[in-house]
Amino acid sequence: MPAIAFFEEDIIFKLKNKTPVRQWINDTIQAEGFKLNELTYIFCSDAYLLQINQQYLNHDTYTDIVTFDNSEEKGIIVGDIFISIDRIRENAAEFNVTETNELHRVIIHGALHLLGYKDKSASDKQKMTEKEDFYLSKRSFIN
Repeated sequence: MPAIAFFEEDIIFKLKNKTPVRQWINDTIQAEGFKLNELTYIFCSDAYLLQINQQYLNHDTYTDIVTFDNSEEKGIIVGDIFISIDRIRENAAEFNVTETNELHRVIIHGALHLLGYKDKSASDKQKMTEKEDFYLSKRSFIN
């Protein structure tokens, strides 16, 4: 299987079910007609992701995710996805969902960005949410 790595920065966090999560991400990428080369997820704190957001995107706001597309070839996925576990926990409470479900939504959201899906306009956001829901329903593991 292509390389999907998980790291932590500035927090203590361990992703559960790494092997099925990797398979689910890879299956999603293949279902969209892309090939996975290398994908890195970095789980971090709000403070760490805020610094990334300021330094690379000139955004001075907290966010749950920042995705960097490092692909050099069309159809081949190479990327780095930073996810704030602090935001995941807050959003899960706010939206009354489990932290695991919120984390999986954000994990697949980042992959969908690398697959070309956007979320700036209302129509793009609606399509992104539909794709998230579709791929969340494809998980054979949940916990």
